Amino acid sequence: MHRIIASKALAVLAALAFASPALAQQAAPSTEPSAAATAQPGSTLVGGAGASPVLPGMTATAATADYPTVTAADYVFGCMASNGQTRVALERCSCSFDVVASLISYDRYVEASTFLSMGQVTGEKGVLFKTSAESKAAIGDLRRAQAEAEIRCFE
Repeated sequence: MHRIIASKALAVLAALAFASPALAQQAAPSTEPSAAATAQPGSTLVGGAGASPVLPGMTATAATADYPTVTAADYVFGCMASNGQTRVALERCSCSFDVVASLISYDRYVEASTFLSMGQVTGEKGVLFKTSAESKAAIGDLRRAQAEAEIRCFE
């Protein structure tokens, strides 16, 4: 049940993330065959999940490779909406995504995101997604990962 809801929620988020052609172009994987072998700071490293920025002092990790590119783009896009549409915000929000991805699995991220989205439904149905022990645990894991990302990337 949760997977179906999560899949539908992710599809909606994907549609929103790619509503901007510029964002879609940035999230598109590179077609250069040697990009993964010659990644330099500031370049794009292409992995199994798509393109991830490699910034000075950062490397792509297996944890971020487990997340689909559209999820990374959606997270960074939402973060930048809250923190400003600047290059500094882009770097900090990308860092934040990397930290969250290194602390919780993709499945747990989708579960928590789904609970948060569905918790906004009014009435009895929304209460179910806000008050269950499972939702509180998943959302708590996501909030702790985001708090760690805040410390590492924004301070």
